[in-house]
Amino acid sequence: MTTNNKVVLCDFSMYPLDKGASLSTYVAGSLEIIQASGLPYRFGPMSTAIEGSYDECMALMERCFTKMSNSCDRVVVNCKIDFRRGRDNALTSKIASVQAKVEKPLNT
Repeated sequence: MTTNNKVVLCDFSMYPLDKGASLSTYVAGSLEIIQASGLPYRFGPMSTAIEGSYDECMALMERCFTKMSNSCDRVVVNCKIDFRRGRDNALTSKIASVQAKVEKPLNT
């Protein structure tokens, strides 16, 4: 499948199942990779959203997966991808659209 430069919003979580209750060390390892990528992102308590071309987002998740799977025997990845032709800056525009409709600040 060729996707070239189609910009997507990709929301994903990735975590090991074999490392106990606290997983922040492994999540932090992924965030280092995400920050270094230069792609716009938003870190949240349950997932991280990134924005870029489909290929960039998939390559970034693959780098995160490679790092995590090198030190973990079982890794879970959940991913949602949103493509909308002609949309830019989805990380902020989707939130701004809903916030405008409720006419007050939202916790983001």
